[in-house]
Amino acid sequence: MKKITHVEVLENYRLDLTFADSKRGTVDLSDLAGSGVFAFWKNYEDFRKVKIGDAGELVWADQVDLCPDSLYLKITGKKPEELFPSLKREPVHA
Repeated sequence: MKKITHVEVLENYRLDLTFADSKRGTVDLSDLAGSGVFAFWKNYEDFRKVKIGDAGELVWADQVDLCPDSLYLKITGKKPEELFPSLKREPVHA
């Protein structure tokens, strides 16, 4: 699992993230704001209260947490199989 080591809130529901392996990038979460479990982000001040959890995930009080692996994939453009080799499908011969 990738761990986020630094988060900076930018404008328009964007976050600048740094990971333990020094990868860094910006992720745009504006498409999530206001819908479903992210409804409380309608108040932008609530969005700004993001913290890094014990496992390196992003957390907003007890409302929402985001997996660092999915954010890492967004920032790096890697595919899940590159991050998790066990997901690669091997051909099956009958």
